[in-house]
Amino acid sequence: MRRLLPPLLITLALVGLFWAVGAAVLGGGLVDEVDAYNDRVTDATLEYVEEDEDFGEVVVHDVLADASLDPEPDAATAAVWDLWVRLVGAEVAAESISQFRVGDSDESDTLAYVYQGDNPQVFTLAVNLATADDEQLMVATLVHEYAHVFSFGPGEFDAKAVSCDTFEVVEGCAEPDSYLWAFYDAFWSGYDEHPDLENVDADIGYEFYLANEEDFVSDYAATNIGEDFAESFMTFVLEDDWSTDTDTVTGAKLEFFTQYPELVALREQMRAGAAEELGL
Repeated sequence: MRRLLPPLLITLALVGLFWAVGAAVLGGGLVDEVDAYNDRVTDATLEYVEEDEDFGEVVVHDVLADASLDPEPDAATAAVWDLWVRLVGAEVAAESISQFRVGDSDESDTLAYVYQGDNPQVFTLAVNLATADDEQLMVATLVHEYAHVFSFGPGEFDAKAVSCDTFEVVEGCAEPDSYLWAFYDAFWSGYDEHPDLENVDADIGYEFYLANEEDFVSDYAATNIGEDFAESFMTFVLEDDWSTDTDTVTGAKLEFFTQYPELVALREQMRAGAAEELGL
């Protein structure tokens, strides 16, 4: 569930609508903190440093019951975590995320990722601070990652199913009332051929995108069902209005989320939480 920086960045291909991530610079000293990341890994935090496949060295923070971090984060890490808490709420942040891993790699094209460990009820969230100076990109990235959290979270898959009438991925059989099964039924079931639902091959995804370009809000969305859902939800949160485009596939994907009152409320919560970063 890695969110990559694709060749076209995160172009949102809505017909008649275009949203490009801005290049605004974070205030409050965050940029200086990001630039000085390596200097911040002091002897006091070395015990929390691990090697990461995407980011190199990362500092690993445990998420406590009150949504605070242990060890205490530096200013840059605290700013990104605060943004996450503002987007999803402190209670949800504490309940759904067990660890927050923070790296700073200019060489990685990964923006962030989430994954489930031994306990499928919670996730680890990892963020690349190398992109943290673009506040709108960071908002978009965190919204995307949270879409993975709630669409692969508790109650969405049956890991013990002996047969499956929906679709099956490594997490199990999609529940009939799950978000991803409804999304698949609405938008992926009609293709004669599509990438494997768990595809991670960027070339395969991009070929699928080129063959169905008007169906996806970004090229990365065509990678697999989970990325399409997450990119579409991200666009649903960030777009002001798509009412004139509901007859397009991309517009219909945004309209899809309006059938769920909880996701409409989440959109408003996220837009309010990141109003300053988004210029709302």
